[in-house]
Formats: sequence, C-alpha cells, structure tokens
Amino acid sequence: MTRKYFGTDGIRGTANKLPMTAEIALQVGKAAGKKFAGRGNFRHRVVIGKDTRLSGYMIEPALTAGFISVGMDVILVGPLPTPAIAMLTRSLRADLGVMISASHNPYEDNGIKLFGPDGYKLSDDVELEIEAGIENPDLVEVATPKLLGRATRLDDAPGRYIEFAKGSFPKNQLLKGLKIVVDCANGAAYKVAPTVLWELEADVISLGVSPNGFNINDGCGSTSTDAMCQKVVETGAHLGIALDGDADRLIMCDENGHLIDGDQLMALIAASWAERDLLKGGGLVATVMSNMGLEKFLKGKGLDLVRTAVGDRYVVEHMRNHGYNLGGEQSGHMVMSDFATTGDGLVAALQVLSVIVEQQKPVSEIARSFEPFPQILKNVRYGSTDPLSLASVQSAIKNGEEKLASTGRLLIRKSGTEPLIRVMGEGEDTDLVNQVVDDIVEEVQKAAS
Repeated sequence: MTRKYFGTDGIRGTANKLPMTAEIALQVGKAAGKKFAGRGNFRHRVVIGKDTRLSGYMIEPALTAGFISVGMDVILVGPLPTPAIAMLTRSLRADLGVMISASHNPYEDNGIKLFGPDGYKLSDDVELEIEAGIENPDLVEVATPKLLGRATRLDDAPGRYIEFAKGSFPKNQLLKGLKIVVDCANGAAYKVAPTVLWELEADVISLGVSPNGFNINDGCGSTSTDAMCQKVVETGAHLGIALDGDADRLIMCDENGHLIDGDQLMALIAASWAERDLLKGGGLVATVMSNMGLEKFLKGKGLDLVRTAVGDRYVVEHMRNHGYNLGGEQSGHMVMSDFATTGDGLVAALQVLSVIVEQQKPVSEIARSFEPFPQILKNVRYGSTDPLSLASVQSAIKNGEEKLASTGRLLIRKSGTEPLIRVMGEGEDTDLVNQVVDDIVEEVQKAAS
C-alpha cells in the first residue's frame, strides 16, 4: 500500500500547509500515541524534540495535545539533534520518540520523525497503521479525563546527550592541540556540538550557533559549506565540521578547505576499524548514490560494499538484518550501530577525529582514501505529472545507459522529501557523463514544463 503522509524520512512539507499543519500533527500524536500506548499496563511516555525552526512552536504543542489526549505522558526536551531523541527514547524507557525537523531543508519546511522504543525509526507497516489513524481520527479512542497524559520538560536532556557523545570517543584520547571549526547550521546542535568538542579539549571556532527561527541551513551547515571552508583557511584550523539542521548529517573539510564527503569519511572509518578488528559484517552498507571509487577502495582492502535504496532507514535495516556496524550515505548520514541507532553527525565526526589524533598527520593526507569517479547530480523540479512515466524520458534514460555501458552507471529517482527528479550519472569519462546527464535532464524538464 502506498503511504500518503510518510516519505523516506517521516512526514515532511511546507509549514502550515498539508501535510505539515497543526491539525495533522494533532492526529499524528493521537494515532501514534494510541498505537504505542497499548504495549502494557503502565504509564506510557513519549519524548519530543525539535530543531530551531519557527514552525516548531506550532507543531510541538499540537503533537503534545494529541499524545496527551490518548493518555500518553509527554517529555519535552527542546532543540536537540535527531540522534539525541533516539538515544533518549531508549534511555528514558519511552514508548516513542518524536523529532520535529525537516533536516537540511530551509526554515519554511518542517517534518515529523518517529522512533520506536528501541530507538530505531518505525517500519513501513507501523507507519501505515499510524496513517490509518490520521485518516480516520474518529476511530482513535481517546482517554477519559482521569487518564489524560501530562507534559513535563527534561531540563538536563542536553547534558545527557553531551555525555553520550563524549562516551563514543576513546577514553585514552583527547582533542588537545586541534583547532576545529564547527558549523552547526543554526540548527539543533548549536549548543551541544561545540560543547562536546570543547570539553574534549579542542580549540573550537563555532559557526551557525545563533538560530532565530529563520536562518537554519541558510548559507551554513552541511549543505552550504563555503563559510566553514573559508573559516578553516582564514584561522589556520586543522579541519572543519559541518552538521545539518538536525545534526544527523556530517560533511568535513581538511586544513586547505577541501571538502570530505560521506563516502570518504566512511572509507576512513571502515579502514581504521578493520585494522583494529572492530568492523563487523566484512564491510559497510551504503546506498546506490555512493561513488564507485568507494567500492573499488573497499575491495582493495578485502571489504564489501553493500548498496541499498536511498534513505538511512534502509541502510539501518540492512545493517540490523546482516550484522554490519557501519553504514551511511554519501550525503553525510553515517550510522555506527555500536554507538547509535540512527545517523549521528557529531558521533561520526568524533570517530574521524579519533583517527586523526592517532595518526598525527594533516587531515589532507589521511582523509582522502580514494579518487572518486566523476559523478554528476542534477535535480529537476516537477509538478503533478510524473516525468519518469513518459516514453520520451524513458527513451533518454535507455540511450544514456547504452552510452555509459560498462564504464559507468545512471541513477534516476524521485526525491523522497521534495518534488524533485534526481538525475545522477557516474563514470570514467567526465565529458560523457555530463552529456548523458544533460540529455536526460533536458527531457525531464520538457516533461515537467
């Protein structure tokens, strides 16, 4: 069955427009609360966190009212990274965790991500059950006045996550002597990320730590890295760390301001863990977007690269089912199941920093493990008509695949969070890849106009 509200990463949309309205948030609280409030004869609780978007002030109380109406107690923790909510859900023995965020999207958007009592994102089947409750709110039984839930605020939630993140860093290491630029995207990690790095004795230069409700991901963070790179070069820092709005994504740069993407970071961590016999599963799990260069590098190390559909939930699902402890996406989502149940940009950064501390070499020498194959990605916005269903677009894709043949690959897909067609080409010949991608984009644009 097709899901109406949930995409690859929860519910997402423009704030105050369907599906991201107060009314829908209320129904999500009721439907999700009812689903998880029947697990046993005890007081049920949900942890709710958010990033720094203005619309969080609308979505948070609506969700809270929904949960309370079906008898769930609500624990409010305010702005914290998405992985902190997953961690607190387990730590506090909550039935459910909720993160209000649209991740790397601009402030106009918002979203709702749900975590089960184990700290993992919900399955498609559970999300379908919740959707049924959203669509049929009259069928969701509410609590009697005596059994209504209560809302409280957990004041020490940031401190709990700070200690959790520090606990993922080797006990015999410190960041003393490292000058680090950290860009928090004016988002959920604007307090906790600089604190963790400082308490581990780094010299910290903070960017994107003045949220005002509108400036999340605006010219800062992992999707807009120029400010971080410039600040690293300007201040003579050893490296830069850029998180996105909810801090589940990480991009870094070296001392020269050159970017290090998720594929390179995963390669570095995988090689280090394999040498120390810490890597499980014989490799790592990534998505179809990861560069062919990563696959070639891992093969040279005797390690496997397993690819899944785009979306960290699918990476995590494969990791859990097949015993891997490292996975992620080229975009910077990295999951290390020894520490966390979902992508955690700060914890991932600490794993990279541990290798840097251990090797005592410039970041530029150790963080580029392989030469990536030329990869071109272009996005085309579309309306109500699905361009991928048209014969002209399908023909252009087929022609592109024939031109690349065995020297490259094509990946054309719809975004799971925005009305975009993503056209990605990869191969040994940059000019050929560009030509193939441009031809397909042209046909998609015609179909979308």
